[in-house]
This record gives sequence, C-alpha cells and structure tokens, in this order.
Amino acid sequence: MDSENDIEEGVNDPRNDGDKDYEQPLAARIIEVEELTKWSFYRAIVAEFVATFLFLYITVLTVIGYKSQTDATRNSDQCGGVGILGVAWAFGGMIFVLVYNTAGISGGHLNPAVTFALFLGRKVTLPRALMYILAQCSGATCGCGMVKAFQRAYYIGYGGGANELSQGYGRGTGLGAEIIGTFILVYTVLSTTDPKRNARDSHVPVISCFGMPKVLAPLPIGFAVFMVHLATIPITGTGINPARSLGAAVMYNKKKSWDDHWIFWVGPMVGAAGAQFYYEHILQAHLTLYHHHHHITR
Repeated sequence: MDSENDIEEGVNDPRNDGDKDYEQPLAARIIEVEELTKWSFYRAIVAEFVATFLFLYITVLTVIGYKSQTDATRNSDQCGGVGILGVAWAFGGMIFVLVYNTAGISGGHLNPAVTFALFLGRKVTLPRALMYILAQCSGATCGCGMVKAFQRAYYIGYGGGANELSQGYGRGTGLGAEIIGTFILVYTVLSTTDPKRNARDSHVPVISCFGMPKVLAPLPIGFAVFMVHLATIPITGTGINPARSLGAAVMYNKKKSWDDHWIFWVGPMVGAAGAQFYYEHILQAHLTLYHHHHHITR
C-alpha cells in the first residue's frame, strides 16, 4: 500500500476536513517558560505534594497496623488485622481516591515513575516533571514523618513501612518485581488516559486533563496498584513508586532500608520507560487509519 495514503489515526488531515474521533493533545515542549508564570503550575505542584502526603500517611499507617495486629508477642490471633489483602486495598484505594481528586489540577501523578513516563511521552515539560518529582518525594517524606510523630514506638518497631528485600529473595528477583510491577502500572495509566478512547468506536470513554484522567481512569489505575501489591508485597513490600520508598526510608533511616534502596528507583524508572516505549512505539504505531482502503488497524 502507498505510504502516502497512510494517516495517523486522529491527525487533523485536510482530506477529512478536520473531522476527528478524538482530540490528540500537542506534544509538550521540553521547557515552556510561560507556564512558570502561571498560578496553575504552582497549584499543581502543591496538589502533588498534598496528595502524596496523604497517600503515604494512610498506607504506612495501614502497614504498621497490620504488622502490630499480627505480632505474636502482642496478639495471639495471627489471623487478625487487615492482612496482605487489606494492605493492597489501602494502596490501591488511596490511589483511586487521590488520582480522582487531583486529576483536574495536576494530573494526579503521585509517583515519579509515572511522571517520568509522561515526560518521555512529551505529556509534561521538564520543569513540571522535576517539580512534580520533588513535590512527590517531599510529600511522601512528610507523610511518613507524620506517622512517626503520632506512633513513634510502633513506627520504629514495625519497620516504618520501608521497602526492603524479603529474606530468601535476591536483588535480581527484587529488581525484576519492581520493573514488571511498574510496567503494569504505567501501561495502565497510558492506556486508560489515551485520548483515542474518546473515539466513536471506543466503548470506554475517558475525559482527560494534562494527559491524565478526570472520570474513569482512576479506577483501573487503582486496581492495577492493588493487583501489583498482592503479587509483590512478599518480595519487596512493593515499591513501584520511588517517592513512597524514599519517604519511608528517610524517616525510618535504618541500614537495612538503605541497603537495596537503589532497586526502588532503578526498577520503577526502567519499568516506566519500558511501558512508555511499548505503548507509544509498538501499540500506537499500529493505530493507523489507512485512508485509501477505509480501514483501521488495531
């Protein structure tokens, strides 16, 4: 088939008079000086800080509560507490709630790996990405600090919610778990916030802002976090979010929490980059409208 007749699906081509099934946002510039003068830019940074603060506060409290309730020296009922299922729900549920609440303000990233993937996909500028990551790490550290301030003895006694390799697992296994877990999360983010889902032949519409969701997307994203936690809590305690791992490690500040801390940065960033490459260059590369044959490949 003649390549000149191939049109990327949704591109404003003069032959269809601009009639598109969806609106494809323009790629963000690496640096957009104008956005630095807008209050919306700084409001989004504050939103990322507060959301990540709340995320770590609730989830780390849940982890510590679970460990205290299953401590044989304190509680004879080993089946008490929320269990691993409840811990996974806490993480997934909070992501659902907070992404929903902040999507229209900052995009609801709450995770440096997600921000990194969206930067690679030209969804956010470099200054916004850097400030988001700083806000996320700061918010996570403050959230863990709040837990430590309220329950210091429990926080120190039960590991502070810090990520670390479980006994019997090697660094390769832990790194692989973090890479694959983050790949699943970022793949879900990219899929559920793809503007092509507004196309007429789509059965799952999504309204987006800053490339992130306002209506439906928080649900599958939260559920992805829940499922990954079920699989990887026994291996690494589940990081898939460098800010979450850093905040807990800083406030707990024990040697064991720092020994393999690099895994919780390298793994998520590699997984995020892999998901972005896969979605943009493999999946979206085939979302092409063959104008000459009136056929859409999927």
